[in-house]
Amino acid sequence: MKLVSIWAERLRDVTVAHWVAALCLAVLAVGVQAVTPDDHPRQPAEAHWVASWAVAPVDFTEMAAAPGGANYSSPAGNDLRGQTLRQKVELSLDGERIRIRFSNRFGKTPLRIAAASAARGTGADAFSPTTLRVLRFGGRTTMTIAPGADAWSDGIDLPVQAGQTVVVSAFFDRTTPFATVSMLEPGATWVAPGNAVMAPKLKNPSPLVLNQIVTGLDVLTTKSVRTVVAFGDSITMGTSEGNFGAYPDMLATRLRDTQREGQDVAVLNAGIGGNRLLANGLGPSGLSRFELDALRQSSVTHAIILMGTNDIGRTLFAKVPGAELKPRDMPTAERITEGLEQLVKQARAKGVKVLLGTVPPFRNTPYWSEGNEAMREAVNRWIRGQQDIDGVVDFDAALRDPADPKALNPLFDSGDHLHPNKAGHAAMATAIDLRELQE
Repeated sequence: MKLVSIWAERLRDVTVAHWVAALCLAVLAVGVQAVTPDDHPRQPAEAHWVASWAVAPVDFTEMAAAPGGANYSSPAGNDLRGQTLRQKVELSLDGERIRIRFSNRFGKTPLRIAAASAARGTGADAFSPTTLRVLRFGGRTTMTIAPGADAWSDGIDLPVQAGQTVVVSAFFDRTTPFATVSMLEPGATWVAPGNAVMAPKLKNPSPLVLNQIVTGLDVLTTKSVRTVVAFGDSITMGTSEGNFGAYPDMLATRLRDTQREGQDVAVLNAGIGGNRLLANGLGPSGLSRFELDALRQSSVTHAIILMGTNDIGRTLFAKVPGAELKPRDMPTAERITEGLEQLVKQARAKGVKVLLGTVPPFRNTPYWSEGNEAMREAVNRWIRGQQDIDGVVDFDAALRDPADPKALNPLFDSGDHLHPNKAGHAAMATAIDLRELQE
C-alpha cells in the first residue's frame, strides 16, 4: 500500500512498536470518521487528533423563526445547490496535518458534498494556491452525510500555525437547504456560483450572515495539549456588535502567554446566543448538547460552564398569552443546579475537568425581578459551595457594580445591562485561575 510505504519512510528511525502504533492511527484517520465519544483526557504518546477550532451549531429553521430571522437568509436563496461555500477558520494550534468536520446535524435530508478543498488563507475568501489540498472522504472526493450526523474528512498534510487561517471550500450539486449553521465569527463565510473549490479567489462572492456546515478542524500532534471548551450562552459566545470580542479568545491569549514550553493550548467557544440549560429554545438545551458540543471535541481536557441566565429570564413568559409555562417547566434554582450537576457528572464520566461559572448580574434588564434575583443568588451560592468540582470562576464578582452588586459594572456594560463589553470579557478571562487549567 502507498500509505504504508509513506508512513514507513517517515518513521524509519523509530522502534518497530512505535511504527506499528503510528501506522494504525494513520489508517484510522483516513476513512470517513463519524463523530463518536472516546476516552478523555488522553495522554499524548504518538500522534493524536486535537481540536484546534470548533463551533456549536444550531438549526437554521429556529434562527429564521426568531425575531429578525429574515436577516439570516441569503439573497441567492436558502439553498446551496449549484454553489461553492467557502469559510475561513482561525486556528489555535500548530500542526503538520489537519482534518475538517462537516455537519448535517439539523438537516432533514442527506447532505452531499460534491467536491471540497482546504488551503491556508491569505485574507477574506482568498487562499494561497501552493497550499491547496483536495479533501477526500474515505479516499473519495465526494461524500454524503446522513441527516443528524457529522463526518470528518480524511487527514491532509498541510502545515499550519496557531493564529493562521484555513479556508475550507465545498461545492454542492444537489438540493442543499440551509440547515446546520453557527453564529460564531460572523463575516467568515461566502457563496459563489458553480464549482470554485480550486479557485484561489471567488468571483462575485456573496457573504452569508451565518456560517454553514463546517463545524470543526483538528490537527494531528504529538504534543501535550490542553483543550478547553467554553460552554454557555451569548455571554460566552460574545457579540459582533461593537467588536466586543469574547472571553474565550482572551483566555486563549492568556494561556498561550503563560504556557510551559512544549505544551500547547486550545480554547473552543461553544457558546450559543439565547441558549438555555434546561429547555430547548435558540439551540438545543445545554443538557442535551453538552455531550456533542463539549465532550466529543477531540482530546478535550477541560470545560468551563456558564449557564443559567436565560433559564432565569424565562420566567418572563410565565403569563405571556400563547407562551404560558406549565408548572413543571418553570425554572427554579433547584432545577438549574440539578442541571449543572448533571453536566458535571457527564464530564467526570469522560475524565474531563470542570470549572463552573457564577451567573452574572442583570438588574435593569427585562429579565430582572426580585424573584429572579433571588433565584440567581441561590444558584450562585450553590456554585460557590461546591467542593467536588475542579474549580469555580466567579464571573458574578468580576462583572458586578461595586455600588450595586445586582447590576453589571458600568465599565463592563455593552449598553443593554446584560452582555459584557470588550473590557467585561477581559475581566471574565482574568477571573479564571490558570492553575486550574494546567492540571
